[in-house]
Amino acid sequence: MDRDEAPFEYRIGELAGMFGVTARTIRYYEELGLLEAAGREEGSHRRYPARNVIHLKRIQQLKDYGLSLAEIGELFELARRDRSGEAVRSRLAVKYREKRDEAERKKSALQAYIEELDWHIAQLGKVKDFNECPGEACKSCSWSERCDVRHLLGAKAV
Repeated sequence: MDRDEAPFEYRIGELAGMFGVTARTIRYYEELGLLEAAGREEGSHRRYPARNVIHLKRIQQLKDYGLSLAEIGELFELARRDRSGEAVRSRLAVKYREKRDEAERKKSALQAYIEELDWHIAQLGKVKDFNECPGEACKSCSWSERCDVRHLLGAKAV
């Protein structure tokens, strides 16, 4: 059977080039069971069926969303066992919700960090001396409830 009659296959370098990864990465994904080689041609080059293009795209997407290769492998195995796709869609929805919750926690922490930086920037604008925090202005400071120094010194010292 010539190439026109055979299902389309890619050499390892072709797949790697399409996705900006190394041939070693392709082999590693194969070792993990994420990709399947169709075999080798006479020159002992691995050949990969075209379905691996979809698998590689899915691997990149899932990695971009923070899933580990182990988690991706579990999803691929689930998809192989359940051809309807329902189980993998359900499991992936759970993973995406977990990642979204994690991103919301990070977003909250980042917002708190930004607010803390705003406080420090405002304080630096009120003082002439770095060691003054902000001294006499402390009584009217809009950030007084957050002031580390005020709490350390106690209300009497300020």
